[in-house]
Amino acid sequence: DTSLAEVNSFSPSVPISPSSMINQYKFEDGPELRDLFVTVDDPESHITAIETFITYRVVTKTTRGEFDSSEFEVRRRYQDFLWLKSKLEEAHPTLIIPPLPEKFIMKGMVERFSDEFIETRRKALHKFLNRIADHPTLTFNEDFKIFLTAQAWELSSHKKQGPSLLSRMGQTVRAVASSVRGAVKNRPEMFTEMNNYMETFSQKMNLLDKIARRIYKEEREYFNEMKEYGPIHTLWSASEEDIADSLKGIASCIDRCCKATEKRMAGLSEHLLPILHEYVLYSEILMGVLKRRDQIQGELESKVDALASKKTEKDLFSEEIGKLEDKVERANNALKADWDRWKQNMQWDMRSSFTNVAENNLRYYEE
Repeated sequence: DTSLAEVNSFSPSVPISPSSMINQYKFEDGPELRDLFVTVDDPESHITAIETFITYRVVTKTTRGEFDSSEFEVRRRYQDFLWLKSKLEEAHPTLIIPPLPEKFIMKGMVERFSDEFIETRRKALHKFLNRIADHPTLTFNEDFKIFLTAQAWELSSHKKQGPSLLSRMGQTVRAVASSVRGAVKNRPEMFTEMNNYMETFSQKMNLLDKIARRIYKEEREYFNEMKEYGPIHTLWSASEEDIADSLKGIASCIDRCCKATEKRMAGLSEHLLPILHEYVLYSEILMGVLKRRDQIQGELESKVDALASKKTEKDLFSEEIGKLEDKVERANNALKADWDRWKQNMQWDMRSSFTNVAENNLRYYEE
């Protein structure tokens, strides 16, 4: 759908390999400008009397002056990543925070704590931290810095210094109060267009995600069945001297087809399924960001209405309205800038992902 992905800007005359596509898009925060590099690796299982969990090594290398050292190594579990995401959302309500893999990613497709599950999650967590590191605002967040540098006990201590229960309750009450006011009256056209875009985007991504998972499931069933037929033909050839060579030839052919199918499955699980599902999660995140922007504007509109109906306390109301107007403007500007950046990244990811799948299919059929 060219209206959704704006693929018309992609010239068909350019060779469409992933490497050539990478060269077409140069982001402002290119590798040569980066001063923070994060790696998530070395998953390790921990079994206690209460629970079993995995920790991951997080290695950070940086040249930034605000860091005490140029290299840090810490271990983090999934709950720590969840804490970081919630702190980023709290500090930057109208920025697009990257998604984390769900608690049970690829449910029904891989066993929890299997090597495949752990590796899938490791890659997702690695991408999550690097998307934050590459973000022009989130990368300087203080909680992000603590996440990368603090030892486990220090991080645990820092978490306890979070907002009090009363403060959290106050935030919840304000959010509920804003949400029950109904739709904002004067939402700028740009944000209405964003809402419409995201509704369509969400539907299409969910459909693509569902189709891709079905294709992968069918491919895996086909692969498992085909694996049985090679040995059957080899055994058969032992009792059929006249056609033994032909049967061995078929067994060899099936074996080659198995290997080719396994490669294609690996391509789907590495280059398509994670990207599609990440953007299913992104669509939920963006709808939440747009809603929070509306809540900020709704708060401003309610104050303006209250001022119009009251004859007293005008000075106090005017001051509050001025602050809220600044807050709405900051929220709008933050979201506009992040929206453009997110859309550019999304279009690049989609092109790269589908091109990889197409090239894998070409190789498969050639083999």
